[in-house]
Amino acid sequence: MSRHKISGITLVIAGSVLAVCGGSPASANGLSVGVANAKPSFIRGAVRSQTYDGISDDLLTAGLGAAGLAGTAPAIVNPASPTAAELRRLAIWSNYRALVDVAANGGYGRLYGPNVTADGTVTGSAGKIAGKEFIAYADDGSGRQNVVLMVQLPDTFNPAKPCIVTATSSGSRGIYGAIGTSGEWGLKHGCAVAYTDKGSGNGFHDLQSNRVTLIDGTIADADAAGTDAHFRAPVSDTARTAYNAQYPNRVAYKHAHSQQNPEMDWGKNTLQAIEFAFYVLNEQYGTRNGAVKARAIVPANTLVIASSVSNGGGAAVAAAEQDKHGLIDAVVVSEPNVQPKDNDKLVIKRGNRVVTTHSKPLADYFTYASLFQPCAALAVPNSPGAALLSAANSANRCTALAAKGLVSGSTTAERAADALDKLHAYGWEAEQDALQASHYRLATPAIAMTYTNTYGRFSVTDNLCGFSFANTDASGNVVAQNPLVQAALFSTGNGVPPTSGVNIVYNDAVGGPRLDLLSVSPSTQLADFAFDGALCQRALVTGIDPVSGTALKGEMRARSQRMRQGISEVQLSGELRNKPVIIVAGRSDTLLPLNHTSRAYFGKLQMAGAGANVRFIEVENGNHFDAFIDTPLLPGYDSRLIPIHYYMIQALDRMWAHLTTGAALPGSQVVRTVPRGGTPGAAPAITTANVPPIATTPAAANAITFANNTLTIPD
Repeated sequence: MSRHKISGITLVIAGSVLAVCGGSPASANGLSVGVANAKPSFIRGAVRSQTYDGISDDLLTAGLGAAGLAGTAPAIVNPASPTAAELRRLAIWSNYRALVDVAANGGYGRLYGPNVTADGTVTGSAGKIAGKEFIAYADDGSGRQNVVLMVQLPDTFNPAKPCIVTATSSGSRGIYGAIGTSGEWGLKHGCAVAYTDKGSGNGFHDLQSNRVTLIDGTIADADAAGTDAHFRAPVSDTARTAYNAQYPNRVAYKHAHSQQNPEMDWGKNTLQAIEFAFYVLNEQYGTRNGAVKARAIVPANTLVIASSVSNGGGAAVAAAEQDKHGLIDAVVVSEPNVQPKDNDKLVIKRGNRVVTTHSKPLADYFTYASLFQPCAALAVPNSPGAALLSAANSANRCTALAAKGLVSGSTTAERAADALDKLHAYGWEAEQDALQASHYRLATPAIAMTYTNTYGRFSVTDNLCGFSFANTDASGNVVAQNPLVQAALFSTGNGVPPTSGVNIVYNDAVGGPRLDLLSVSPSTQLADFAFDGALCQRALVTGIDPVSGTALKGEMRARSQRMRQGISEVQLSGELRNKPVIIVAGRSDTLLPLNHTSRAYFGKLQMAGAGANVRFIEVENGNHFDAFIDTPLLPGYDSRLIPIHYYMIQALDRMWAHLTTGAALPGSQVVRTVPRGGTPGAAPAITTANVPPIATTPAAANAITFANNTLTIPD
C-alpha cells in the first residue's frame, strides 16, 4: 500500500454517513471504517448490476476476447431494436478500438492488449476478465445532469489490499470510453475501476422524432423517458416544433447542447465515481452491522489512482485539484486536456528557441486552427489523410483568408506557407505539421462547434454561428436520421459529430443548409469549408472581430461574454495537493498541442512550487490518436508514429511501484522513439527497439528541466 495509507484499521467511528451533498465529495468521517455504508446522495434512482462469468461475457472485452476486439464488429440480431446486452458489447468493441491501435503490426497482442498480463507477459489467453458491473446516474434531482457512473469489480479484487483506478471517458464518449486505457490497466491489476462519462457523454436527442437514449443505450420516446433520458435538450415542445419546422431533421448532443458547461464538473464527476466505487466495494465486502453494512474499505486503507487520457486525463487532474478529502493518492494521465489559467509568467523553451505563444484555452487554439489548418495543410507534402480533404476547397480557404487580410501571399502556395507559419507562431510544433490535414478533416470543426456551444451554454435552437447537427446525403443536403444507424448510436457514436452518420451542417450556406465541408460562404461565394462560420466562432472566443480587429458589439458581444465566462470556469489552478503525478504526452500531438496543454500545465506546477512530485514524459513520434496509426484511411501514420498508449502503461506501472514499494519516480524527460518507417500504409511490425523504456534517470540531453521561471524541453 501507499506509504501514507493506514492498513489494518480497526477503529470504529460512530455517526451518520456524511455523503455527498450538492455534489461535493463526502467528508473524511463519512468515508471512515465502521460507518454505515449508505448510497451517496448524488445517486439518482436504482443502481443496476450485472455479473459476467469471464467466458460468455466479461468486463474488459464483452465476451469477444482479444481476437474479437481486433476483428469485425459484433452482430446485432435485429438492428432496428438492439438489446441492451448487444449495445454494450458493440460499445466496448467500438470504444476499445477508438483509443487503441488493434493492428498486430502496431503492437497489439505483443506490447499491449487483453492477452498481455499486468507484468507484460504475452499469453495466448483471450484476456477476458470475470466480475461485476454497477451502473447508475449521478444527478442534482432535476434529471438534466444524469452523469453516468460505473464501477467494474473484477473477481481478482482483493479486499485485504483494495485499490481503485479511475477511467473517466476520453473525448465526449459514453461510459465505456476509457475501457481500453486506464480501464484495462486497472482490471488487470485487480482494482475496482471507477468510470464516468463526466456529463458530456454520448447522449443525443433526435428533435424531429423526439427520441432519446436511456442509460443502457436503448432508445425511447423523450416524453415516455422523462427524467430517465440520458439527455433531452432543454427546449419546450412548442419551441422544438417551431425549430423543426424551420430546420427539420436536426439532432441535439449532450456535450454541445446541455446548456450546463459539463466540463466545469469533470473533476467533481470523477470524485463522485470514486465515492460510488467505495459504496459498491463496501456493499460487497463491508462487515455486517445489523441490517446494514459497515464500511471496511475506505480512503485510508485503499490505493486510488486517478487516470485516463485526453478529456478523461484532464478530468483526473481536475479531480486531484478538487480533492479536499484525500480520496486520490496519485495521478497518471496521457495527452490530457488541461487548461492552465494565469500562466503568462511562464517561459517555455524548446532547445534554444522560446515558444512565443502558449497556455491558451482550448476554445482559443481550436478556433485558431479551424481558420488556418485547411490552408496550412497545403504547405505540407505527403500528409497522411490529405486525400480526405478537398484540395480545391483548401485552396479556396487560402483565397478567403487572403481576401480578409489574414494571410499574405499572391499564390496559394505562398498563402499556405504563411498559414502554416501562423500555426507555428501560435504554439504548434513542426512535428505536428504532417497531421494538420487529417486533424482538420476528422476533428477540428467538430470540436470548435461543440466547445463554442458548451462554454456559452447555448441552446440547440440558437444555431450558433449558423451551425447545426444532422444527417446529410452525398451532396451534403440534410436528410432524415437513418433509424438503423440511430438505434446503435449509443455504441458507435463518440458524442461529437461527425459521428455515426450525424454531421455538421452550415445552415447559412449559399443555397441553403449543407454539410460544412461542402458549404459556400456568403461573404466569399466560395466553397471554403464554411469560412464565415469559422470566423464567427473565432470572434466569439476572443471578443474581437478577426478581420477588422475591433471589439464585438451587440448580440455578438453578449454571446462572447457568455462563452468567455464558460472558458474561465474550466481552467485549472495547478494546486495538486502534493500528490505524485506522471503526465505523458506525444510530441506529435496535433489535437492538443503541448505548448497549450501538458508543457504549459507542467510549467505552471513548477512556477507554483508544486511540481516536486510531478513528472512530465514527452514522447517523440507520439500523437493523440493511436487508433489512426494503422487505419487504411491514413497511410503514413503507421510509418511515422508509435503508440503513446504503450507509455501510459509504463507510467502507470512506474506509479504503482512508487506507491507500493517506494520505487523512485522517473525523471522528467523526452523519450527518443524510432518510427517504424517503410512504406506508408504497410509499415513493418513494431519492435521494442522502436519504443525504448522511460528512463529512471534520463541522460542530460533528454532531461526536461525548470529554472528561473523557464521550462526547457530538449530538442
